[in-house]
Order: sequence, then C-alpha cells, then structure tokens
Amino acid sequence: AATERAKVLREEGREPVFYIPFEDIYFDLFEKTNTTSRSPLKGTASYWRVHAVGSSADDFMWAYETPDTAARAIARHGAFDPEKARIDVEPAEDKRHTPHVTE
Repeated sequence: AATERAKVLREEGREPVFYIPFEDIYFDLFEKTNTTSRSPLKGTASYWRVHAVGSSADDFMWAYETPDTAARAIARHGAFDPEKARIDVEPAEDKRHTPHVTE
C-alpha cells in the first residue's frame, strides 16, 4: 500500500495505528480470512492474509468495514500488523502554512 491519505488513530495506552484507504491498498496480494475480533469502541474487525513473493502471512491486515458510529472515520480503511509489516511513514508537507522569515 502507498498513500498520502492515511488516518492515524491514537488510543490511550496504545501505539498509534495508521489506517490506509481501501483504494490505496493492493488487494490483489490479499485474501480475506475468517478471523474477526471485536472492539468495544470500533466494532468488528475483519482480517486478511497477504501473499507475496513465495510467502504469506495470516492476519497481516485488519479493517473495520462497517465500524460503530464512533469509528466511522476509519470505515473502508485497512491497518497493518507492525510485527508482520514494515511501515514507513514520511510526514506530509504542510501546504497550508508558509514559513515566515524575518530579517
């Protein structure tokens, strides 16, 4: 996956999680599994297995396809298990603010 539209979810006591829009995920490498989990704040998560270059990993990605109301912002976004995936984050350039230089 590659995106400039990731959403960061921060929950107290947990590491931040980056959620990538489904449109930016290469689903041809993934297979949905029967694994699910339930979060009291987000709803039911579905999981995917990845197949890449002769290997695979179960539960590599998860998503809240139809999350509970409080988590609507991450609907149709996937997150990757940081123990199984390499996640590189580059801060986006701030195009709204121009630095001011005073002389």
